[in-house]
Amino acid sequence: MTFSYQTAFDARTDLQKYNENALALFALQLRFQIEDIDTVAATSLTGGGDDKKCDLIYVDKEAGYIIVIQAYMADLIKNPNKQAASSDKASDLNTAAAWLFNSPLQNLPEGIRSAAVEVRSSLKANQIRFVQFWYVHNLPESKNVKDELQMVEQTVKNALRTQFPNSEVENVSTLEVGQKTLDEWCRALEAPILVTDKFTIPILGGYTISDNDWEAFVTAIPITWLYEVFQNYSDNLFSANVRGYLGSRKSDNNINNGIKSTAKDEPNNFWAFNNGITALVSEFTFKDAEANQSQEIGSADTLEISGISIVNGAQTTGALGSLDTSPDGTGYVQARFVKCNNISTIRKIIEYNNRQNVVEASDFRSNDSIQRRLRQEFANIPDTTYSGGRRGGSTDVIRRPSNLLPSDTVAQALAAFHQDPVIAYNNKSDIWRVDTIYSKYFPEQISAKHIVFVYSLLRSVEAKKLRLVDKSKASSLSDAEAKQLDFLQRRGAHFLITSAIANCLETFLDQQVPNAFRVSFDTKISPEKAEKFWEPIVEITIPFCQHLLTAVERSLNNDDAKDAISNFKAVVESTKQYHVSSFQSFAKLVQIRS
Repeated sequence: MTFSYQTAFDARTDLQKYNENALALFALQLRFQIEDIDTVAATSLTGGGDDKKCDLIYVDKEAGYIIVIQAYMADLIKNPNKQAASSDKASDLNTAAAWLFNSPLQNLPEGIRSAAVEVRSSLKANQIRFVQFWYVHNLPESKNVKDELQMVEQTVKNALRTQFPNSEVENVSTLEVGQKTLDEWCRALEAPILVTDKFTIPILGGYTISDNDWEAFVTAIPITWLYEVFQNYSDNLFSANVRGYLGSRKSDNNINNGIKSTAKDEPNNFWAFNNGITALVSEFTFKDAEANQSQEIGSADTLEISGISIVNGAQTTGALGSLDTSPDGTGYVQARFVKCNNISTIRKIIEYNNRQNVVEASDFRSNDSIQRRLRQEFANIPDTTYSGGRRGGSTDVIRRPSNLLPSDTVAQALAAFHQDPVIAYNNKSDIWRVDTIYSKYFPEQISAKHIVFVYSLLRSVEAKKLRLVDKSKASSLSDAEAKQLDFLQRRGAHFLITSAIANCLETFLDQQVPNAFRVSFDTKISPEKAEKFWEPIVEITIPFCQHLLTAVERSLNNDDAKDAISNFKAVVESTKQYHVSSFQSFAKLVQIRS
């Protein structure tokens, strides 16, 4: 049997360079709809070797997630009938948890020490709400693995309770991500409705409204019904919702926590306080109690639906569903149930309903004059797709354009190049959200070819790390190379060294650069080709990364970064005489607009 994920995964040739970690990255991208998996890989992959059973450690402080992955790829050509992954590798996640949360930092291998620092500091700062340990493989799921993962879950819970008693983690879980799960995640992006069961919902009347391609029923439904349906179907309810349920924190201004408080303390006011939900359904039928003479006196109207996917209201549903007990039966919530068979219209229903929410910070800027101009300029640069803050559809996660310049990575590259690696690594959403920061890195004089210039430097740094990782697996690294890989495996390192190399631009070009935003390659240079232009510069300067090490030993901060970059620049300048020919060759490729 061929699973749909396999076809999608096989088509992702851009992931092949990650070898045995390719499927783990694919799974992570599917689950969280990550636009740029390459930059995530550069930060999150542990680099192999003595990784203490952690192949990937993904920390998203803005979303509040820690995902730890152990990956396994069975050779299905040699063993086509293999029916389950080894439960021993699932058990290995116990080891991962112990090292990540409990072991003294000085005892941790270099490959995961930086990740452990970030994990622990994020937990202590109450930036994490969800901790998940995944076992990702290309075989059917099994009971043995499930049983082992339940033990891992208890290990993780105990470690968090002991080491981080004041953290606000509200969900700790383990997950076997095998063929069935991967297939479901792919189908959730391709098909809007995963929950196909039939439901009968008690309602407070309602009315129908329709157009050529769709028909909808508008009503009020009990919040108890949403609680129950979330308990039974969880995230599958949100297969058409690009955000899913974000969880809730104990803060007065948090929307999800407010939803829960209203449901518990003022359920009779829930309808008035909440915007309600919109759901796609395959079919609906209204049953009017008064019109049906066979109904008992006092019986309620009902709505019978077939299939459901909540496209707007995931936070309402998830917040209700995460209550400790079912809410009071007096609460109601507004609801729109929409049925539609036109795929194009369905996609628009999903897109426009989600645009009403804060989907991504970059959405705020996608239609401003600078992003519109940049999209026009990129039309003249070969082999390049630039969305300028616009998010693609959910299916774009599966079929990622190979020439895509992801909006967030572009913003991070700009911030790093223009000497703010801390913002680039720790606060990428602020680049889009905060006016002063946005105007600093997307000023009026910015051009598409300058974006290619800075973006390709970041990619060249990431490519250097990947070459070192591959070499470390095929043969032994020299002492110098081992130190380079150690540096590049640290959290935020690739943004820091991008800033450091950019700070040496005048040394490379042998002239003053009054405005770095006016520096670029030629318009006809693609990002892929530009990355190759930077490669000799990266190779020359990467040996000096030890002068940046102090800035990434703990959490990347402005003072340490500034001092480290200054030291790096001084060393590059002092060795300039040995690299005159290489620097001159690079300078000939560079343009500076007057």
